[in-house]
Amino acid sequence: MSTRLKIVVLAAAFCGVALAARAVEPLAINGITEPFLDVTLTVSVPGIIRSEPFSEGAVVKKGDVVLELDKKLEEFEAARRKAVMEQTKAEFESTRQLRETTKSVSNEELGKKEADYNVAAAEYGAAAEELARRQVVAPFDGTIAEISLRTGAACAPYQAIARLVDTSRYYFTGHLDGKSAMRLALNQPVSLEIGGVAKPVKGKICFISPVIDPASGLATVKAIFENADGGIRPGLAAKLTVQ
Repeated sequence: MSTRLKIVVLAAAFCGVALAARAVEPLAINGITEPFLDVTLTVSVPGIIRSEPFSEGAVVKKGDVVLELDKKLEEFEAARRKAVMEQTKAEFESTRQLRETTKSVSNEELGKKEADYNVAAAEYGAAAEELARRQVVAPFDGTIAEISLRTGAACAPYQAIARLVDTSRYYFTGHLDGKSAMRLALNQPVSLEIGGVAKPVKGKICFISPVIDPASGLATVKAIFENADGGIRPGLAAKLTVQ
């Protein structure tokens, strides 16, 4: 093999190694951490806030009452409707039993008693729903990040009252060019570096935008990470690395 041919072969081999190294070069994506769940709590009815069992920063469980509006009238109405329902139910049951034992009750009369009971049950259900709307209930386990209105304040329907976040897990959201995004796959393992956190955190890709922004040429990428001990606070700048 001539010297010139050897040089050409070596050069080609070197280029191949360089291209292979470039192909496996890790991707680094800058972005921000976000809560796994982040909701603004509201009520669908107007009223005055009468009870605030939890303060900002408190940890709540799903179903806990975060805030209550004045509800005396709704309680009275629900109690009245319940009493009517129980009375009509008792009348329906006794009429049905009489019908079965003595045959002295007509089908029309039994049907009327049943209809009265069904109407009363529906009215009680509506009253109970109106009463339930006077409460702001936590839809999931989380931490109260903010309370916008305090006890004694008036609120309008769907006005923001409190903010609830779930930080037991969190998302990393970042952007990278569309060509590089093609290297990613759902559930692909990734590593996240956050300032103030000693060790990188392990997670996985959970979203790759199917659309590239035409103005910037960037695609949105999200990864999910566990944060069971609450040591990482969402809202921090971070860098995600993909091998």
